Amino acid sequence: MFNKTADQTAAPAGAMTTTARNSNSRSTFASDLRITGEVTALGDIEMAGEIDGNVVARGLVVSAEGRLNGTVRAETVEVRGKLEGQVAAGTFTLRASAQVAADVAYKTVVIESGAQIEGSFARPKG
Repeated sequence: MFNKTADQTAAPAGAMTTTARNSNSRSTFASDLRITGEVTALGDIEMAGEIDGNVVARGLVVSAEGRLNGTVRAETVEVRGKLEGQVAAGTFTLRASAQVAADVAYKTVVIESGAQIEGSFARPKG
């Protein structure tokens, strides 16, 4: 009944290994979730909760309920909620409901009418 012949140090069946991770994945943070610290993802993050800290991901969406205070590095960043801090993004999109107080480095920027912006925007040369 309690046979110990199986390797107890082996990863559980179905566990993801580093090489098995899918960079096309999307992680969703619900509105009741609060995170303080570092958040890193190979894929995209959609957040409706609160993050106080740094985010590194392929893509980030801050939903209308979301609030982020910290540093963001991502290929694409879309803000519908509140963002304060520093952003480095390939494409930075501010929707009409966005409230941003940040220093932003971008390659492409999209700003909808109604978005509230405070801070600096810089486009790298080249």
